[in-house]
Amino acid sequence: MSQKPRLWITRRLSDATLARAARDYDVVVNEADTPGTAADLIAASADFDAVVPCHSEHFSAEVVAQFAPRLKIVANHSVGVDHCDLPALKARGIAVTNTPDVLSDATAEIAILLMLGAARHAVAGDRIVRTGAWDFWSPSFMVGKQVTGARLGIIGMGRVGQAFARKARGFEMEIHYYNRNPVADDLAQGATYHASVESLLGVADFLSLHCPATPATKGLLNAERLALLPKGAVVVNTARGALVDEAALLAALQSGHVAAAGLDCFVTEPGGNPAFATQENIFMLPHIGSATTKTRDAMGFRALDNLDAFFAGKSPKDLL
Repeated sequence: MSQKPRLWITRRLSDATLARAARDYDVVVNEADTPGTAADLIAASADFDAVVPCHSEHFSAEVVAQFAPRLKIVANHSVGVDHCDLPALKARGIAVTNTPDVLSDATAEIAILLMLGAARHAVAGDRIVRTGAWDFWSPSFMVGKQVTGARLGIIGMGRVGQAFARKARGFEMEIHYYNRNPVADDLAQGATYHASVESLLGVADFLSLHCPATPATKGLLNAERLALLPKGAVVVNTARGALVDEAALLAALQSGHVAAAGLDCFVTEPGGNPAFATQENIFMLPHIGSATTKTRDAMGFRALDNLDAFFAGKSPKDLL
């Protein structure tokens, strides 16, 4: 194209990403760094050839139906695309891409942090020291659950699940997993495959969720399934909040059936679940699984690589 494509970037991405985008595109950045509304997206469809959104922008069928014909591609700055109605976008002839691969290790690191923090009373321990309440010690004080050698259940053995498993092997954990299909032996690295979620839950001293949020996985971890976990299990979620029935998880934590949870994502974001705040056996982070400088640059560049290919008349690597 003789004229640079016009690009709207909906959030404040990394400096390196924005510099590259400004070099190659007629770019407008939402410097306010607030989520794009439905009205913003509809207006953008008339003013821009491309949009780089985040998970905070929602391309529902109702919104997409009101798009002008100018918009040609939505190059997501995320792996998950549950914020996009893919059939609706496809019907309008709008290409959709995501950014797989590049955030697997960073997200797996956060899962390890959450697993350890939940297992070893990080919330209560930090509060006790920070408030000056540490005036006692006993062999029975702050006794937690040991990670080393424990059985780890992983739901979703994709890129992030595999990265998490690799790191968990450093703790000599016994890896079990559920996936729609078994992964290749070189990827499984000796992990035991379970053909059903229910089978996996029965052996999971620690359970970590790494599957996408879809209509089929919404509320995946409900009261019935939580009851299948061994008593004293620890639950970790760095995938999507919609996977967990939060009321059921809270009840399981309060009853002691689940010993602790480490959560980086919630049904309501931003904000989380206020009911969780009173529970010191829940270690929480504000959905920062991919928040490292290296990963944010890589995600931004992956989105721009997809745009470059598209406007060069090629098929983007991550076309969905």
